[in-house]
Amino acid sequence: FDDRSEYVIGGRKEVFSEGKVSNGAKRRSSDIKNAFETGFLEKIINDLKKNKEIVSLQKMNDKTIKDIQSMVEGVTSEVGRALVALTIMQLSIKAISPEQNIRLHKGSSSAASFSWVDGISMRVLDKNYVTPVLRKYDLVRLNADGFMMTRSLAENYPYTKLYKAKLRGARENWLSVVEALETGKTDALDTLKYLVSLLLNRAADFDALSKKLIDTIQLYLKKSPSFLDIKGNIFRHIEKSDYAARLMEVAMHALMQAAVKSNAMGDLELKPLSQMRSANKKHGNVGDIELLEGKEIVEAWDAKYGKNYLRDEIDEVAEKLQNHEKVSIVGFVTTDAPVRNKEVDKKIADVTSMYDLEVKIMSIDDWIDYIFNRVTKTKLLNEEKLATDWLIAYAETLAQKRRDIAPIDEPCYEWVDLLMQILSQK
Repeated sequence: FDDRSEYVIGGRKEVFSEGKVSNGAKRRSSDIKNAFETGFLEKIINDLKKNKEIVSLQKMNDKTIKDIQSMVEGVTSEVGRALVALTIMQLSIKAISPEQNIRLHKGSSSAASFSWVDGISMRVLDKNYVTPVLRKYDLVRLNADGFMMTRSLAENYPYTKLYKAKLRGARENWLSVVEALETGKTDALDTLKYLVSLLLNRAADFDALSKKLIDTIQLYLKKSPSFLDIKGNIFRHIEKSDYAARLMEVAMHALMQAAVKSNAMGDLELKPLSQMRSANKKHGNVGDIELLEGKEIVEAWDAKYGKNYLRDEIDEVAEKLQNHEKVSIVGFVTTDAPVRNKEVDKKIADVTSMYDLEVKIMSIDDWIDYIFNRVTKTKLLNEEKLATDWLIAYAETLAQKRRDIAPIDEPCYEWVDLLMQILSQK
């Protein structure tokens, strides 16, 4: 239409009126600018990099998670950078001002300039606040003038699946994220944190630090450390780190990586490490560490950091097992000595009577000994070699070198730096 666009999708209609920007849009634009000026985006980057907070996937749409991953993985020196940077800006805008429509990238009070009544000037936000921060932290390599200088992003059409300009990069993924945000299917702030987390783990300084860690590991292993030395250093790293519960999962998964690689587990395969705080029931998990026979879970272990009374957890696993008939071992691994009383024992008896399986509750020390004994009795690896492979798997997982089997999407900079410091101590 001459004075508006109407966007109809899935039975919904959105109307985008053209004209001088409204007072409401001016207010929203002012709020967004103030938030950027006071460090909104920079604080998120710094807090994530320093592990002051962790990302949750539970408020994110599964499709959006995959779209964000595809966008980041598709970035090269030639394509994809502008769309990732634009998505960061749109997510920031939506997180700061949920009522602002992020399809409308132009807003002006001048009759001579194209404008949507409810639009905001994304070019101004980009040049003044977004590109400078992304360049400062080397998250996306951009021209200093900003990504919105790209003519294909400045067409006078709303950002919808019908956007007419040709774009290089993950166009469909980007527009899918915009749809999810505008229809309330994903949380803007959590999605922003997730995207920043992925970019932090691809940044040049993290890559350099990861390479230093791998070199440090090789120097450390030349000293022929014992199993107890290696175990002690991994435990020290977990306890000194923020989000130790997550690192406990990573350490357990890394040990199982080494065990499976040795062929000591026969034909069983290790399921890739679950991402962050994904909901177990939603994603079909029985435990944090799962061994598969074909596509069926046959053995599952759940890490319980700082919790040793597991009555409720046993009830929960009974619900999960309804969809996993092939499971033969379910285990809980605690950092403190597990509580075994009549109530817990009754819960275990109830589960084992319902399903033909074994329920184990073990301390982390006992579990590690249990896995080491399973491997070493096969004579395929001795204790020292398994410990060495465990440490390498743990380090390479944190260094983003094993994303096929262990995709760590939390920013790992602080974790990698601390492990390097621990292993460098004499």
